[in-house]
Amino acid sequence: MNRFDPRLRLLTLAALVGAAFLVVALSGSLSADAVRDRVDSLGAAGPLLFIPISACLTVALFPGPLLAGASGLLFGTALGTPVSIASATLGATLAFCLSRWWAHDAVQELAGPRLNALRAWVGRRGFLSVLYARIAPGVPYSLVNYAAGLTPILLRSFVAATAIGVAPRAFAYTALGGSLGDLGSPEAIVAVVVLVLMALFGAAVGGRDLRRARRAS
Repeated sequence: MNRFDPRLRLLTLAALVGAAFLVVALSGSLSADAVRDRVDSLGAAGPLLFIPISACLTVALFPGPLLAGASGLLFGTALGTPVSIASATLGATLAFCLSRWWAHDAVQELAGPRLNALRAWVGRRGFLSVLYARIAPGVPYSLVNYAAGLTPILLRSFVAATAIGVAPRAFAYTALGGSLGDLGSPEAIVAVVVLVLMALFGAAVGGRDLRRARRAS
């Protein structure tokens, strides 16, 4: 990759991801009914097909809560939750690897001393940096995937932190998707409680981490 201009590498990465997002967003074939019909027709193989499809949509910036909700709608909470976790983790890993392979060196070349110091600090914390980003409210899931690939975070740390960090929200959104017909059910109530607790905990931990990052830079 070093033979390409670093700015060009960053621009092409952004263009590629943006184009994938537009293709998905403008496609008329991704309605809930269409997906449900296709997956239902596959029987037991449905969850196995849903995982790579959902992962590719994650790479294209498709909203994770909608994918988890679709998993709950299609498979129920018990099966849908592990499917959602696997889908989100695989999609995040693909986005991380794409960003790492194409643009990591470009950022390293273009970054100044302060940004490189911040990148090094994030890389040293690796697992915790990703875990906090997954838990903190308001942090875009897809942004973390691509941004982490531009830092020195190890792939294994990213995957482990992602799988653990997305699990509570994956359960919550999957449970809500599976309870659309009865949002007053115990399952739906537990899902809402989980989301509220994660938001409170993530805000507290994320605020502390942000202050540390500012001091490190």
